[in-house]
Amino acid sequence: MTAGNSGRKHRRTSRATGRVTLDQVAHHAGVSPITASRALRGVASVAPDLIDRVRQAADALGYVANPAARALASQQSQNVVVLVPSLGNQLFIDMLEAIHAVMQPHGLEVLIGNHHYDRDEEEKLLRNYLSYQPRGLLLTGFDRTESTRRLVEASAVPCVYMMDLDPGAGLHCVGFSQVRAGETAARHLLQRGRKRLAYVGAQLDQRTLLRGEGYRRALQQAGCYDPSLEVLTPRSSSVGLGGELFGQLLANHPDVDAIFFGNDDLAQGALLEALRKGIRVPEQVAVLGFNDLPSSEFMVPRLSSIRTPRKAIGRHAAERLLDLIHGRMVDAPMLDLGFELMVRESS
Repeated sequence: MTAGNSGRKHRRTSRATGRVTLDQVAHHAGVSPITASRALRGVASVAPDLIDRVRQAADALGYVANPAARALASQQSQNVVVLVPSLGNQLFIDMLEAIHAVMQPHGLEVLIGNHHYDRDEEEKLLRNYLSYQPRGLLLTGFDRTESTRRLVEASAVPCVYMMDLDPGAGLHCVGFSQVRAGETAARHLLQRGRKRLAYVGAQLDQRTLLRGEGYRRALQQAGCYDPSLEVLTPRSSSVGLGGELFGQLLANHPDVDAIFFGNDDLAQGALLEALRKGIRVPEQVAVLGFNDLPSSEFMVPRLSSIRTPRKAIGRHAAERLLDLIHGRMVDAPMLDLGFELMVRESS
């Protein structure tokens, strides 16, 4: 076929479908369709000058990628699905940024689903995204419906679980022990000489409950556990809620001298409420948070917290998923990244 005939073929395809095709972009840029595809996906092995040339051709022709058609043609998309319970929590934002930074140089698109801590909603999202034939799955934690578990298994799509660890399941997971984190929080406050320790948790997802379990276990071992000093609510975690629960707890139990909050935003709200009411922290009551959000070290007083490796979890989970996608060996299914106790003025 001559160059002129090739050009007429491309023009006929465009008129028939109403879309500019990848073949047209490749022809315009003077490269193969495979090279054009890789260049548009930002694959690191493609030379920068070729990427620029292909993108300029795509811009000039008004090309928009059709991922569904690409998946149909190859029986496989270039998508990786990431399901998280919240997009309003800095924890998951940091994790998602790290995942994207790993996947983008490999030409993989990150499809994000937010299930709002709803297991049924997660199942719906997963069923929908699996129809896109993703290359891999990154799921948050292990708390999901049995049908969702079967769906993941039956799909045979490589999957890595984030945030939690399950050493007995043999699943690929990257995270830390929520139970040990709770135990560490309790022991820190006990070592500070505190006797009346409370736990405040919101949202009541599995991770919040596991932190509380670890906290409770340490207090029981120390012989100072009081179940009336656990304040748990399914309401969404927030600064406002933290202040509200702090006030209620001290009104009902004025002898409480230390509080572990299941999230930093709750603890930050408690510090603000303490300032309003003239309650001295940590002299009257010590306050400890969880996740060590960026603003915590600038609170008054500076908030002690358990620092979680959210960016490292995202990065290592994404790298592990890439290994599974490409059939590379992984040393062990579970990667424990630990956590760090950040002791500041509030405790």
